[in-house]
Amino acid sequence: MGEFALGVEIRQQKGKGIARKLRAAGRIPAVCYRRNAEPVPISLDPKELDRLLRKASSGINTLIDLKVAGGGDFDGRQVLVKELQRDPISGAYLHADLYAVDLQQMIHVSVPINLKGTPIGVSLGGGILDHATRELDVECLPNAIPEEFAIDVSAIEVGDSLHVRDIEVPEGVEILNDPDVSIMSVVAPAVVEEAAAAAEEVEGEAAGAEAKAEAATEESAEKKSDD
Repeated sequence: MGEFALGVEIRQQKGKGIARKLRAAGRIPAVCYRRNAEPVPISLDPKELDRLLRKASSGINTLIDLKVAGGGDFDGRQVLVKELQRDPISGAYLHADLYAVDLQQMIHVSVPINLKGTPIGVSLGGGILDHATRELDVECLPNAIPEEFAIDVSAIEVGDSLHVRDIEVPEGVEILNDPDVSIMSVVAPAVVEEAAAAAEEVEGEAAGAEAKAEAATEESAEKKSDD
């Protein structure tokens, strides 16, 4: 197997009972699919997948060489992890969707944004960094997926901001987000406090309205029980 290769097995049976048995045996159910083809149920070792994704600098956007035990249509194909279902408490992988890519076809993926440095508006101006957008949707060929968008924000002062239109894009990559969407900004503490106070006021009004609605519902229920 290659550096980013993953061994999987064809899964003959489906259902919750089978999924529980797989997890008890240290594997998880998964599905491999591609354009114009029926999805194929498979199983895989979640620890191997986790080690692979942690090792690769591209993380979830890593191209994985799929090795299917016994061969088959997906054996030797390169796949992307399109969806990972996790246990809400432990974070353990529960199910994976693997998409077999065509290296000549454009695909849509999400790429993380990594802010580099400390804005001068924070270190010297007392401002607060507001990181509004943490990933961007892009279209590109599978082999051209950026690992991340690294942005130097050290020169950003209080009141300044960066938008999607300010991002330098590698050749062959198109950002699909609205150009006017804010990536980050440095705001004065007073502005943040006012926004927080306004949010608390809105939450208080919503809670009051909800309490009134509940009281009305209870009153209506009591009337019906009396009839």
